[in-house]
Amino acid sequence: MKGYRRALLDGMLFLLMIMLFVPVVHAAGSPPLRFGFYTRSCPGAESIVRRTVRRAVSHNPGIGAGLIRLHFHDCFVRGCDGSVLLKSLPGGPKAERDHPANNPGLRGFNVISKAKRRIERTCPNTVSCADILAFAARDSSQILGRINYPIPAGRRDGNVSSFNEVTQNLPSPRLSADQLIQNFARKGLSADEMVTLSGAHSIGRARCSSFSDRLYNFNGTQAQDPTLDRNYAASLRATCPVNGGSDPTVAMDPATPNRLDNRYYAELRAGRGLLTTDQTLAESPATRGYVDVNARSYGVAWAGKFGRAMVKMGSIDVLTGNQGEIRRSCSLVN
Repeated sequence: MKGYRRALLDGMLFLLMIMLFVPVVHAAGSPPLRFGFYTRSCPGAESIVRRTVRRAVSHNPGIGAGLIRLHFHDCFVRGCDGSVLLKSLPGGPKAERDHPANNPGLRGFNVISKAKRRIERTCPNTVSCADILAFAARDSSQILGRINYPIPAGRRDGNVSSFNEVTQNLPSPRLSADQLIQNFARKGLSADEMVTLSGAHSIGRARCSSFSDRLYNFNGTQAQDPTLDRNYAASLRATCPVNGGSDPTVAMDPATPNRLDNRYYAELRAGRGLLTTDQTLAESPATRGYVDVNARSYGVAWAGKFGRAMVKMGSIDVLTGNQGEIRRSCSLVN
């Protein structure tokens, strides 16, 4: 009973803190994002996105993880402006989605396009692709982790997508904790928020090539990363042979691979973080405390932190007001 009352209190505090959250917009003089932005102009927008996402995730739970990752990759390059959704045009410069960090790994483009087409039939030229992507990431969090948080909206779509800016902005899967802290700080996110957002790695999959250096020829004296649990490393080697011709994928979280939860942090403490950027969070003095707190948190308490961090991330360098445009197709500028 005591645990139930604590969980209930945590849930009430989560809702209160979300309601008190003040959306951040970094462009001076532009109107802020706000809750209920489409209440009058397109009242069914969020419901359409939710139904589209739910249908897609019911057929393939991995799509939910893909949509959360898609939102992250969008926001870290040029801000949350839907630029990651744009396709490269023949004869033109390459777009973000063709960068090796995004292709072939990113998923969920078709889900966003389907939601956009359905919304356009009801509310043409009204709802941005950037907002649809933010809603879809939220809905994926709710479906896979029962993490539901209100999303302020009013984002506009950018009309530029730069291949080269991906390398400059997205964190590599081999960064140290200090490098991750610096990378996220440039986007206005704290070390605590960085560790919290990393919890999205409790779902989804990663290609062997993104972590195989931890299994073979780790350094001049050790073949395997010593921070890896031996049994976990053995299971990874079985899937990722040293001279494998293909590049298979492995679940990011070996414990609850299809549930967005804080079990991820307990796995880190046990040496079962898949990527270097995962395990370094538990090894570095700069982030270890945040990992410990998140691992011990009630599920609702961590869900609250995750929701608030997602809202803040979704406000990075947004376009609002008369900036950008409302694309008619999410993959092409008007």
